[in-house]
Amino acid sequence: MCDTFVVVKPDRVLFGKNSDRDPNEAQVLSWVPAREHPTDERLDCTWISIPQVRRSHAVVLCRPFWMWGAEMGANEHGVVIGNEAIFARDALQDEGLLGMDLVRLGLERAETADGARDVICELIACHGQGGRCGYDKPGFSYHNSFIIADASGAWVVEAVGKTVATRRIEQGAYAISNGITLPALVSREDRIRPRVAAAARRRRRVQCLAEAAADVHDAIAVLRDHGEGNERPRFRRLNGAMSGPCMHAGGWLAASQTVGSFVAELGESGQDYWATGTAAPCLSVFRPVSVQRPRDVGTPTGRQDDSLWWTFEAIHRAMLGADRNLLSEYLGDRDCVQALVLESDEAAAWTTADAWLAQCRGRLTSIALEDRRPRYLKRYWDRLQMQAGAVSKLPWRTA
Repeated sequence: MCDTFVVVKPDRVLFGKNSDRDPNEAQVLSWVPAREHPTDERLDCTWISIPQVRRSHAVVLCRPFWMWGAEMGANEHGVVIGNEAIFARDALQDEGLLGMDLVRLGLERAETADGARDVICELIACHGQGGRCGYDKPGFSYHNSFIIADASGAWVVEAVGKTVATRRIEQGAYAISNGITLPALVSREDRIRPRVAAAARRRRRVQCLAEAAADVHDAIAVLRDHGEGNERPRFRRLNGAMSGPCMHAGGWLAASQTVGSFVAELGESGQDYWATGTAAPCLSVFRPVSVQRPRDVGTPTGRQDDSLWWTFEAIHRAMLGADRNLLSEYLGDRDCVQALVLESDEAAAWTTADAWLAQCRGRLTSIALEDRRPRYLKRYWDRLQMQAGAVSKLPWRTA
């Protein structure tokens, strides 16, 4: 599950996305340089291989650790793309391109939002959509929608099988949240899964918040939101805390968690990108990232390690049971750090964020938390912790 929005203004375009996936499915920040490729080279995507192009552009990606493709990212020409799962009654191919593959392919092959739209539409027509999309769930696969943007505006692309609908966004806000929104495809939507995912409720919330967003601060606030009237995550046994864009796992049927977040501000004078590199945007700090300057964030997998993602995850999971006073103190410190990061250059911002992360982790080891979560929720997270300490969960993935 995910939430993605774009706001097209006369002088800038704002873009934001939360990537919601399985709680132990680390999402890594990846930098891929521009490359020249030999004629007739084949490109291995997540499940299928396709013809490679002669040149691929430099990109920064937020990528599930086990996939070739990415949930969201940007390229050297100022194009940003994010994708969403959508659910239709139409069957998917057993193997094809994942929506995440299409995000990366659009970024690597296009210099404009118009060009990325064409790339994605052509690849869907040629290769179709299909293949395993989930980390924990063997049979989980889905159709896809996309928001593609550059400084001139944005496109919404929704695809059911090989049927594609598009809409140009030239002004105002537009949000997608796991439901089909374009009239040409609405009649083909599955009637059950979007309801379980609270897709319509989340889209209304994100759309409302995005319409009021004026700058990067506001875009970050959209992604940290837990839903109308909810200061903290509000859990339900069926689908966890899925009522707002900042999603927390804990449901019996749907258990998605926001595992990565990305914001972009695109203008004629340049582009600025911000990413958490971690789960839980409501607790984390957005750091500046650029396409040309890689950062060492480790190589996380589905098992605990010393990467940026898992280092913060120890803090996130401890804070899930924090009382109101501790949470308030934590968020106050986080807000001060976030303000410093937004005002600093990239190198200083990363130094500040890393120092805060180390401080938080050291402090949490000495704090006894009074965990008042429901018993079923504690059991759920205890089980996830056991899985994260076990061996890699990819026996199903061929080399």
